[in-house]
Amino acid sequence: MTQQGKENIVRNYQKELDKILEQIIKDDTKKGQRLLLHSCCAPCSSYVLEYLRQYFKITVFYYNPNISMEPEYRKRVEEQKRLIEEYNALEGKGYPIEVIEGDYEPSAFYEVAKGLEQCPEGGERCFACYELRLRKTALLAKEGAYDYFSTTLTISPLKNAKKLNEIGEHLAVEYGILWLVSDFKKKNGYKRSIELSTEYNLYRQDYCGCIYSKQERERIKEERANVSL
Repeated sequence: MTQQGKENIVRNYQKELDKILEQIIKDDTKKGQRLLLHSCCAPCSSYVLEYLRQYFKITVFYYNPNISMEPEYRKRVEEQKRLIEEYNALEGKGYPIEVIEGDYEPSAFYEVAKGLEQCPEGGERCFACYELRLRKTALLAKEGAYDYFSTTLTISPLKNAKKLNEIGEHLAVEYGILWLVSDFKKKNGYKRSIELSTEYNLYRQDYCGCIYSKQERERIKEERANVSL
């Protein structure tokens, strides 16, 4: 197969994850491996934690310097912790979940976003933000001798699962730590996250967190309001 042919192959990350989970089911020595899971927010993590805690001992790493306003950051991180406490109170649902709150350092986001401020949502600025958060996760996973690292970000229909997995796999090679492939929106994952958000009365934000996505969201709201007049 030519290099161009390889590049045109569309990978099914959910099927790849299914194979990993099947191996865990068959091999008792692989059960309860440690997963460092970067989480963007409680709603997105809700399904992922419900799904994966049957197979892994999960530590949630909440690291999101893209959230521009500290009150918003605090609100989201407390919701994340509350959800984990409620999940851990459930008996027989999987391994206990731990949580690590990363440093709140919006300056790190502004640094990687420099020159990309006018990029549309879902473009190069977002890719730089993905790498910022996943690199910190990979480094912590390496230092903590975790078996895998991954992120909840692929559950969102607005996030680029292909790019997230490409970045994760690149960092896996760089840091020598296994990347857990995913496309959590598949198998009705996104739908289930909405159901769980309602069940646990989770705060669901309407923008990703950075000032640029907030401005874009406000612009869209204004345009819709003007159309309805």
